Amino acid sequence: MTVETVLADLVAFPSVCRTPNGAIVDHVRAFLSGHGVESTILPGPEGDRSNLFATIGPQLPGGVVLSAHLDVVPAPPEGWLGDPFSLRRDGDRLIGRGAVDMKGFVACVLASVPMLVARKLERPIHIALSYDEEVGCIGVRHMIARLPELCAQPQGCIVGEPSGLHPVLRHKGKIAQRVTVNGKAGHSSRPDLGDNAIHYASQLISAVHAEALKHADEGPFAPAFAPPYSTLQVGTIQGGASINIVPARCVFEVEARAIAGQQPAELLAFLPGEAERIRLAAERTGHNVAFGFETMSDYPPLELPEGDPLVALTEAVSMMPRQQAVSFGTEAGLFQAAGIPAIVCGPGDVNRAHKPEEYITDGELAGAMAMIARLADRLEG
Repeated sequence: MTVETVLADLVAFPSVCRTPNGAIVDHVRAFLSGHGVESTILPGPEGDRSNLFATIGPQLPGGVVLSAHLDVVPAPPEGWLGDPFSLRRDGDRLIGRGAVDMKGFVACVLASVPMLVARKLERPIHIALSYDEEVGCIGVRHMIARLPELCAQPQGCIVGEPSGLHPVLRHKGKIAQRVTVNGKAGHSSRPDLGDNAIHYASQLISAVHAEALKHADEGPFAPAFAPPYSTLQVGTIQGGASINIVPARCVFEVEARAIAGQQPAELLAFLPGEAERIRLAAERTGHNVAFGFETMSDYPPLELPEGDPLVALTEAVSMMPRQQAVSFGTEAGLFQAAGIPAIVCGPGDVNRAHKPEEYITDGELAGAMAMIARLADRLEG
């Protein structure tokens, strides 16, 4: 067994977010069982997706959680030179969907299991594998809620998202909302008799843009992030049926990413009030419009204090200096919100994620394997 063969097996499961993941979870459970490690399967409310949690070592406080997600983003064929779900080697690159985000880290954890089992750990290493991280850290919430019954209080959690093995202390939080605008259809020759949902949506979208510019100009600012302020943007918009029909419905999706010190929901708190202002203005001219808001995902920022012992521990085992912040989000903020110090530290470069020909290198996998071995050294005595 090599880390490459373990990774090849994981990549072969098309565990795309929002789809059933029983096959890959059963594979991991069987793998762990084959090395004498019991695991707990934690089904989510969806009914067809589960988290997995396992412990190696004594059931004592002070252990470390190694956290990762098993889901991947879709892999449209455009840009791929081979099957995205069949690991392919090109020199020192191992190519496949999820290779760097983040089945590479999962493979390193699993390939380390025989070594971890052989150690006489005085404090445990916990393995926490989640589902649907890519669509808002959905699965891990249910697992975190059950952690008190699964393990004693850990010292901290290392989330193995790709960071070049640099321990990352902070990341932005995120909220995504779907906004539905309902007007009234009509013939385009008499727009005065209809209520154009796209026009009303555009007013609210303009307010989002203005709010985004306000944060860029006025802050608050956090220089460790790029960009060093909270951001808002509209990412999708759908509406209308034909050019000669007044559109009765428009739907757009807006996201906000919050620097540490701000909560994502606060950034979109202005939307209902602005929508009500638009509705009242329409009503005064004899028109009607209705707005609906649905939160699609929401996770908090991460801000681990510089002096937390987890920072020094992760620097020591990764042998890489800390990085103050990244702008992408992870499950680490949710662990921290639950009272478990968390840090981001994993192999590879996040800029390769979510792209065709996604890859991780032999050297990056070897570095993560060595990090886990050094972590075992620290927990052994």
